[in-house]
Amino acid sequence: MKKFLALALALSLALPLVACGEKNPPAASNPPANSGAPAQSAPVGDDVDYSGYTIRIYSNSNSTERTTWLINEARDAGFTISIDDNSVISGDTAAIQAANENKDGDLIFGLNETRWSQLVDGTYENLSILDWTPSWAGNVGEYVYPGKAYGLVIQNVLMLYRNDELGTNGQELHFDHWADIVDCGYTWYRQNKVGGTTNANINSAMLYAFVDPSSPAGGISVDGWKTLWKYCAQGKSGGDDYKYGFDPLNKGDVQVSSYYSSSLYGQIDSAAESSQTPLKGTMEPENWALVDIADGTYYIAEYIGILDKAGRSEEETAAVMAFAEWFGSAETQAAWGEEFDSYPCNTQAADILYPNGIPAIYQLKNFALTKVDGDTTYAEYVAAHSSEWTNIMTNLGFYWADASAAAPEPAWDSLDWATLTQSAG
Repeated sequence: MKKFLALALALSLALPLVACGEKNPPAASNPPANSGAPAQSAPVGDDVDYSGYTIRIYSNSNSTERTTWLINEARDAGFTISIDDNSVISGDTAAIQAANENKDGDLIFGLNETRWSQLVDGTYENLSILDWTPSWAGNVGEYVYPGKAYGLVIQNVLMLYRNDELGTNGQELHFDHWADIVDCGYTWYRQNKVGGTTNANINSAMLYAFVDPSSPAGGISVDGWKTLWKYCAQGKSGGDDYKYGFDPLNKGDVQVSSYYSSSLYGQIDSAAESSQTPLKGTMEPENWALVDIADGTYYIAEYIGILDKAGRSEEETAAVMAFAEWFGSAETQAAWGEEFDSYPCNTQAADILYPNGIPAIYQLKNFALTKVDGDTTYAEYVAAHSSEWTNIMTNLGFYWADASAAAPEPAWDSLDWATLTQSAG
């Protein structure tokens, strides 16, 4: 897919920055202190060099390839940045905790609504988000915490199936809910551990149909936990051989599986390298399809926000704002998306990447932003209950890797949910 996009991307990157209609827009006048109005972005242009200040970044979108690319591209754009790759900080929990403990961060990007709602609401004692509005804020649609954080990358979890002789033999799959997989009549892959962002998103999708604010079981009905247990007990994990759900589906070991959107097309492009019976057809599937789920799927967006770092000068803050302006721009996000098979929140970047239309995997209904409890979206509901869910799954022994070491099914009618929702430690 990267080769398919390269020409359009190269042409777009040859154009000047046009987010504000000018290559070098004049510096916006910042509002008076305590005015309540968010600061505007610092200018980005060829005549401004911010490289004298090292911008400290925390992120969970920090594979070695991503951090190397970003450091080099930022340097070429006139910025000096410091960011740890995932050999040092791995996962959203580690990233946010390190930022909170070290108190040296200028900027955070990545995470998801679960973490960002906590961050914006002041959950972390040493972290507060600077008021700020980039020039491209109007291009990210609903993925915004106004004046605080703005969407970079849209990510969702997908349920896929083979429709060839190793799958459903042409039978189409239609579910009402993600949880219907447990009664689909086909073999499915399930993850083999509780932790991990992708695993958590799959669980959030599975539990969506069972939201019950009155339930002591973490705001999920007991039927929801029974269903998730069945998903684990009857699903195929593959132990440590399969980190995610693409490989078992690609090899024909299961008929239905789950995977995250940003790497799907790249994986299919190279599917034949790891299977004698690979999935075929990237933008036009040949032997696979998306399960048609009436609810839709659980989207997350990775955001960017500027930390209100103590002791940072106005000039240094201007450098951080300029970097955030540059990184979230259509041109940079298109380049990031092309390089790492991710889909940008910035619609102008998406137009550069996909001039012929939005791929099907990003046209699915998004129930993360559906209201489930008054004015609370499901993403906010997940954020409020995610620690309880992790504790329940950990305490009851969900997601064993080795089937021979499977935990016994709980006696559901006699469980002490007040204890199970608390950390075992």
